[in-house]
Amino acid sequence: MRTSSVQRNTKETKINVELNLDGGEVEIKTGIGFFDHMLVAFGVHGGFGLKIEVDGDLDVDTHHTVEDTGIVLGTAFKQALEDMSGIERYGSFSIPMDESLAQVSLDISNRPFLVFNADFAQEKCGVYETCVTEEFWRAFAMNSGITLHINVPYGANAHHKIEAIFKAVAHALKIAVRQNENGCVLSTKGVL
Repeated sequence: MRTSSVQRNTKETKINVELNLDGGEVEIKTGIGFFDHMLVAFGVHGGFGLKIEVDGDLDVDTHHTVEDTGIVLGTAFKQALEDMSGIERYGSFSIPMDESLAQVSLDISNRPFLVFNADFAQEKCGVYETCVTEEFWRAFAMNSGITLHINVPYGANAHHKIEAIFKAVAHALKIAVRQNENGCVLSTKGVL
């Protein structure tokens, strides 16, 4: 089973994540309604079993809760993938959401990197601060060992743009974690 369970407790957040790359229930409780909505979409569109429970310092703002969730979710992906053998490795997907378009390409390479090209006209979606979207994906990429390129070339509504990003990353990951035919590491080096 390609599963993991990760806990992280700091003075700012307490986070539990359970991940199954091959499916299962999706249950999200972060204390931030919009963020819950995004993570549910991520789990459902990726076909992942995903349980996340977060107790964060929301009296400060949403930054610590969102970024730290990215750290723990990224760590969970890395653990579930173990040595990264037997997977397709690469994934790309585009999601249109009304007037917005998100394009994502990624490489499960053990070389973390983030390219993030998206601007948000609105500062918030509910209490969720739109600027933390980039922080979430940076934390996810750095802790999962994934090279992740996110581009939103156009759109007006921040909700649509962010939701398109979460869904596009989910679909790209679904492709990349798919098991390949020979079970080998997809690399000329033989390891990732």
